[in-house]
Amino acid sequence: MTAISLDRPAPVLGGFTLTYLRIELLRKLRNPRALIFTVAFPVLMFFIIGYQMLDLPLTDTPVASGGVSVAAYIMVSMAMYGAMMSATQTGAAVAVERAQGWTRQLRLTPLNPLVNVIIKLLAGMVFGLIAVVATYIVASLSGVELSAVQWIVTGVAAWLLAGAVFTTLGLMVGYMVPGENVAQITSLAVVLLSFLGGLFYPLSTMPDFLQTIGKLTPVYGIGVLARAPLTGDAFDLGALINAVVWLAVFVAGTVYFFRRDTRRS
Repeated sequence: MTAISLDRPAPVLGGFTLTYLRIELLRKLRNPRALIFTVAFPVLMFFIIGYQMLDLPLTDTPVASGGVSVAAYIMVSMAMYGAMMSATQTGAAVAVERAQGWTRQLRLTPLNPLVNVIIKLLAGMVFGLIAVVATYIVASLSGVELSAVQWIVTGVAAWLLAGAVFTTLGLMVGYMVPGENVAQITSLAVVLLSFLGGLFYPLSTMPDFLQTIGKLTPVYGIGVLARAPLTGDAFDLGALINAVVWLAVFVAGTVYFFRRDTRRS
């Protein structure tokens, strides 16, 4: 008699499918309140803080002579903030899934936990992209002038780095704490890290001990990289290492808490 094996073959790419990714994207895009918040908040912040600084030069080169305005600096910061806030909202969706028992069901499938994190990461970054594009369009129409390279590099850096790092932060918190607390914790974390990381004002204006703490935050590394084309600063390897390390920490934490949550009896 031939023995029948009950072992399931490992899925290709750990179970990653475009269908699952499409479902995650559609679920987020069908939330009108989240979309309005994602688009409106960073745009409003730019108008409140940055619009009045269109003629204020960021460097020694006057704006009238082709220099960058302080408004452009604030534009990048607000786009980053919008990307971070919208990206962390992924954690709230995860909390709902946990309450409904969906994460337990996923563990019964061949889906690799890391692939599940990657799919949610990609879907969450779409929200971040919407925030960045909306802020940049409004800033451009308001009078912010940059070179094509500056528009592209600052926008891509703000989106990719802030979206990736803070989507994984939201996912980690979503799997770590009870559902009713996720939104409050992630929002507070983004605000606190933004202030400590110098997103709203130069880090040099803070006391020395806060500057030391601020340079260790993920917001600092992302901000330095995203705004470098505006300030003319040389590439900062330390800032890149900062962002990559935090991304690795949040991904590892998300996978760990996902496994722990779905192991519960």
